[in-house]
Amino acid sequence: MFSNQINAQTEEDLFGMIANEKNNDESLLPERMVFTQRILWGNQGLFRKTRIAPLSLEVREKELKVRRTMLKAHQVIGYTTLIAMIAQGFIGGKLYNGDNSLYDTHKTMGKIVNVGYFAGAGLSLFAPPPLINKKVRGLNSIKAHKILATIHFSAMLSTNYFSNRDRGAHKASAYTLFGSYAAAVLVFKF
Repeated sequence: MFSNQINAQTEEDLFGMIANEKNNDESLLPERMVFTQRILWGNQGLFRKTRIAPLSLEVREKELKVRRTMLKAHQVIGYTTLIAMIAQGFIGGKLYNGDNSLYDTHKTMGKIVNVGYFAGAGLSLFAPPPLINKKVRGLNSIKAHKILATIHFSAMLSTNYFSNRDRGAHKASAYTLFGSYAAAVLVFKF
C-alpha cells in the first residue's frame, strides 16, 4: 500500500513536470515501447488515429490508471494460471503413468490453462505504455521476467502443438513451460 502511494506521488510529480514543459504531445510517450503498445498507443497508433484516445495530458493520466489495472489483473491471472498449471501437471503425470480415465480432464484443464495464459499475456502486451521507459543496464527483475516470458511463450506454443503429435516433445515442452513460467512469476518476489 505504501509503495502504491509512492508510485501515485511519483506519477503526479512526473505529470506536473510534463505539464510545465512547453513540449509537444510526444513528450507524453516513452521513447521505447513494446511493438503492440506502439501499434495501439503510439503517436500514430490506432487509438490516436481513431481519436478514441487522443494524445493529451488528461488522456495519458487515464491511460496510466488503465495500465495499472491491466497489469494488476495480469498478476492475478498469472498466479491463477500457475496454480492451474500445477494441477495440470499432476493430471498429466497420472496420464503418463497409465491412468487414461483422466484424459478428458487433462484436455479440459489444458483449455483452462490456455485461456488464463493468453488472457494474462494480452493484458501485458496491450496495456498502455508507461510514462517513462528507461533502458537500465544489467539484469533486473523486469528484464528477467521478459526473458522468461519469451521462453514460456515459445514453450506454450510448443506444448499445444505437440499435444496430439508427440508425447515426449509435449512433456518436455510442458516442463519447460512450467519451469520458465514459475520462474517468471517468482522473479518479482525475490
